[in-house]
Amino acid sequence: MPDIDLNCDMGESFGAWSMGQDAQVMPWISSANIACGFHAGDFATMQRSVTLAQQHGVAIGAHVSLPDLQGFGRREMRVSADEAHALTLYQLGALDAFARAAGTRLAHVKPHGALYHMAARDAALADAIARAVREFDAGLVLFGLAGSALPRAGTAAGLRVAHEAFADRRYQADGSLTPRSAGGAVIEDVDAAVAQAVHIATMGKVDTHAGGTFELHADTICVHGDRPDAALFARRLSEALRSAGVQIRRCQAAASA
Repeated sequence: MPDIDLNCDMGESFGAWSMGQDAQVMPWISSANIACGFHAGDFATMQRSVTLAQQHGVAIGAHVSLPDLQGFGRREMRVSADEAHALTLYQLGALDAFARAAGTRLAHVKPHGALYHMAARDAALADAIARAVREFDAGLVLFGLAGSALPRAGTAAGLRVAHEAFADRRYQADGSLTPRSAGGAVIEDVDAAVAQAVHIATMGKVDTHAGGTFELHADTICVHGDRPDAALFARRLSEALRSAGVQIRRCQAAASA
């Protein structure tokens, strides 16, 4: 029986501003990527998110980002490799404090938004992020776009990596994601997005935006928590994968640390 991790970006509320359906999504996923305050989230939200994940037995991960609250971390910024290393460590330390206080530990790291895509194609940034993760805790799993520079850097650094696919994003012919600025980049229809995820998990393939097919190995599939129908989507996706004979299971950390 094949298995796959289902991860979701969570903890993105900030102050009086509420975002996402975290409590309703949590029962259907196996890994939670919790915002660390740079693109979204705040100290109270981080603490609540750790507790919620604990209650559901969901793996806790740091969703590290560029420092861009106004742009939700989706605007590219010029950062050096040293800055990428430092901002990764900073955010890991912040979320780890809440995890330790709750008697648990972090399981994985996933960059967010622009940082995620920059690290997918920039080997120097990818190496800096992987180095920061290894120095913080070599047992953490590093999530990155399947087949990109980030999981390659993680493997080179001796980390366990998870190649990530997206249920509700259109793919380009080279395996990159279609930019959000392009029409049809996000698959809004739940049935279509679920079908794409099942095809990836069971066949290792994805249809591209131009009409071709791309071979895609994935260890984890992302459920976007900022969809207005996030809870419905997570439930439908979980049920469809299980019906297709796929077991939903968190990515296992490395044996060390």
